[in-house]
Amino acid sequence: MSQDAVGGFAARGASAGKKPNFFMRIVIFFRQVISELRKVVTPTRKELLTFTGVVLGFVIVMMALILGLDTVFSWVVNVVFGVPS
Repeated sequence: MSQDAVGGFAARGASAGKKPNFFMRIVIFFRQVISELRKVVTPTRKELLTFTGVVLGFVIVMMALILGLDTVFSWVVNVVFGVPS
């Protein structure tokens, strides 16, 4: 059998509809995982710090937005329903 471009096995002759057995599919899966892991590029220290800063900045902005909305909604609920004396 010959391997095709997408990592599967190309059909040859009479075995056109036959797929590899269970264990062969596991081996193919792990080969594909290793192949994909080789494509991973580790970010540089500068990129890592930049990405971390962007994520932390976004989280802080979202926290402030939710705090603001919560405060406004609490104020509206108190105005509409009043606080029992």
